[in-house]
Amino acid sequence: MNQQEVPASARRFFDEFVEAFQSFNGNTIAERYLIPYLAFHTRGSAEVFLSSGDTAAYFQRIVDGYRAKGCRSCRYNELEVVLLGKECAVATVTWELLTEDFSVLEAWRESYNLCLVENRFLAFASTDHLA
Repeated sequence: MNQQEVPASARRFFDEFVEAFQSFNGNTIAERYLIPYLAFHTRGSAEVFLSSGDTAAYFQRIVDGYRAKGCRSCRYNELEVVLLGKECAVATVTWELLTEDFSVLEAWRESYNLCLVENRFLAFASTDHLA
């Protein structure tokens, strides 16, 4: 993958994530993640998921919590991508959780370690940023 293809591939990863998120289905969201998957949270804790079922359960817990707060969709902006060799990249975005009227419920920055698998980026780690 060359430098010009990286931003487009990363944007595709996040566009597909937004679409999957709208399903509020942990299994659908987890399809964008490699096993093992590491999630590092802003409170300093980390979780490692060793199966796709564990990753799906994690995302189901997350989207159930968001839905209970009134979230109905999400969007990203401020995409920054750094290529790491030919098959990996770090991509950082600002996430916004949106209510039914598209007002912002919550926002944060998050970075993703992405690896190219069959011409498509999948995440193997993510890091929430401190505000």
